[in-house]
Amino acid sequence: MKNPIYLDYNATTPLDPAVAEAMLLFIHQIFGNPSSTHTFGTSAKQAVERARRQVAELLGCQIDEIIFTSGGSESNNYAIKGAAFANRNKGNHIITSQIEHPAVTEVCRFLETKGFQITYLPVDSSGMVDPVEVEKAITPHTILISIMHSNNEVGTIQPIKEIARIAHIKGILVHTDAAQSVGKVPVRVDDLEVDLLSIAGHKLYAPKGVGALYIRSGVTLEKLLHGASQEMNHRAGTENVIEIAGLGAACQLVSQNLLNYQSHMEKVRDLLEQNLKQEFPESRINGHPRQRLPNTLSISFPGLEANTILSQLTWVAASAGAACHSDRVDVSHVLTAMKVPLEYAMGTIRFSTGRSTTVQEIQQAMEEISSVIRQLRPKATSAPIYLDTKDIKLTQYTHGLGCACKLRPQVLEEVLKKLPGPSDKNVLVGIETSDDASVYQIDSNTAILQTVDFFTPVVDDPFHFGAIAAANSLSDIYAMGGKPLFALNIVGFPSNRLPVSVLEKILAGAQSKAAEAGISIIGGHTVDDSEPKFGLAVTGIVHPTKILRNSTARAGDALILTKPLGTGILATALKRGMLDDSLQSTLTSTMSLLNKSAAEVMQEFPVHACTDITGFGLLGHLLEMMNGSKTSALLHIKSIPFLPEVLSFLTAGVVPGGTRDNFEFTRVHVHYAPSISENQQLLLNDAQTSGGLLISIPESHAPKMLGRLKAMQLMDAHIIGQVKSADSIKIRVY
Repeated sequence: MKNPIYLDYNATTPLDPAVAEAMLLFIHQIFGNPSSTHTFGTSAKQAVERARRQVAELLGCQIDEIIFTSGGSESNNYAIKGAAFANRNKGNHIITSQIEHPAVTEVCRFLETKGFQITYLPVDSSGMVDPVEVEKAITPHTILISIMHSNNEVGTIQPIKEIARIAHIKGILVHTDAAQSVGKVPVRVDDLEVDLLSIAGHKLYAPKGVGALYIRSGVTLEKLLHGASQEMNHRAGTENVIEIAGLGAACQLVSQNLLNYQSHMEKVRDLLEQNLKQEFPESRINGHPRQRLPNTLSISFPGLEANTILSQLTWVAASAGAACHSDRVDVSHVLTAMKVPLEYAMGTIRFSTGRSTTVQEIQQAMEEISSVIRQLRPKATSAPIYLDTKDIKLTQYTHGLGCACKLRPQVLEEVLKKLPGPSDKNVLVGIETSDDASVYQIDSNTAILQTVDFFTPVVDDPFHFGAIAAANSLSDIYAMGGKPLFALNIVGFPSNRLPVSVLEKILAGAQSKAAEAGISIIGGHTVDDSEPKFGLAVTGIVHPTKILRNSTARAGDALILTKPLGTGILATALKRGMLDDSLQSTLTSTMSLLNKSAAEVMQEFPVHACTDITGFGLLGHLLEMMNGSKTSALLHIKSIPFLPEVLSFLTAGVVPGGTRDNFEFTRVHVHYAPSISENQQLLLNDAQTSGGLLISIPESHAPKMLGRLKAMQLMDAHIIGQVKSADSIKIRVY
């Protein structure tokens, strides 16, 4: 098995062994509080001051001009907010650029809400700020200019010294975010003539969670953290001695070895760049051709999607410059500011080399990168692909996940408004409602239901993906009180990326679920696509008077949900390699479970309305039901079933894009009790794949129906709320 090749050093760096060694003493032996006067505290204090000296020596400043922080973000926050609030009596105007890190731009957005005026300067096509534009932007109220030293995406190094000289003539403070520069190129505060400079430990082989801010003597900042007088009364809080010692050691290594580090990173970066340009002459290098970090390569492959490229790089770790969705392309703010054409921007990858990157690793990386790009290019060969299917993880062949790939509800709603309604009187349910399937009456006893659903993989195993997609498609028929008759396959398949044997397994999984439903799959349609997609067009039958709509709920009904929520979150965690075998099994079995048994139970009761919970989440589908029924709903969050660990993954930032879209769409119609956290709100909007049925039934029948569902082994079924009379607030969650 190949060793993975890390080419994402601009994102973070590993601990240098010498740094780890320097930290061990303060993990195992020297544990005192640096503010204590006894020997334990004195030893810790000496370590902090030694590290301060090491940082100061690297930056060429006095030791009392360095304070330690929790990282680059805090350093930027303190520099910009501290300078802004300390100098508010002099003015309220700040100048920055359009390509700054969020740790600068978000601070500036915050200051705008506090009465400050911010100018966001443009950059040229190489990502460079023009000092002339800086000078033009200065007003009598300008108090601070914050321009990054080097850009984290394209590596362009800014003319900070020229900018500082212009600023100082006007008496304006200058801050630079040098997080990406320190450890790669010389960074000396007097050479740059800056007043404030931020560094981040994890960018220069020190630990995460530690950084430093240079504050030129005489510069006054308003404190952010108040408490005791640590860090020369700049930053309250007991010092993080272990990590500060690591940062000091890392800075000392840079002081001693910078030229060697710089030369090596540039050598392997240039080797990768030259080989890629030779192999793909149509590609584009982003950033300044000369004034650029020695380790950074931003390269664009026209006509391709960056996240698709990355999903195919099994052994190479890198970063994308754009994310492509079903209805939009999110290009990074840096590439947007540089006006990189969309056909290039969407295929932009950032490779960043490190001290330990070897020529052999670059050669191996080139093999995989070239293979992936050749396969993905429109003119790629259609020769058969031979891969061991045991090694294939389907979620890595798609940049989205399942129902999270749906058009945003905001977009879909606008499109459907413009379509004319059906004129055929035999159409009982058409596009004018948000029902799960269309219904066409054949005679007084027979109506045909028709639905189609397909999506990209939500699990890695092809057979399970096929089964889940089939269960999801069949769910629409069950939700409307119908019985499925037959189905057709809907297939998108990347024949230039996956062997046909994978498709065979997908189809076999669908067949197994169709057999469980008692129907046959009797044909279908296939297209060659850039990523795998699968689903079914299902035809069913229902009596015209027994159709279950999602627009016929009544005030006084109880709401029953038959499956737990959280499949979107767990599927996203699975794609990121965060699920253990047990959770994978739980996720797969939940999504594979047919809603057939729940539909059979519904036939025993006077159900008023029903829908299945899929891509728009519980609240999205409930909102459709309440709008169609001209009612409102009350939900009890403690009664709503969730899959295991979903809140933990949400807390860790594992949130599908579709879930966030749903949340934004429903939030104006939903009132959440103050005790319900934003993560819990997201859970209720999680984009589901093959979710359960949401049933509106007279409250008097709900307990008995719940008992029958449990008897059918649907143990996650719960009564989750009630339908209420129409209200300006469509859904209230308590």
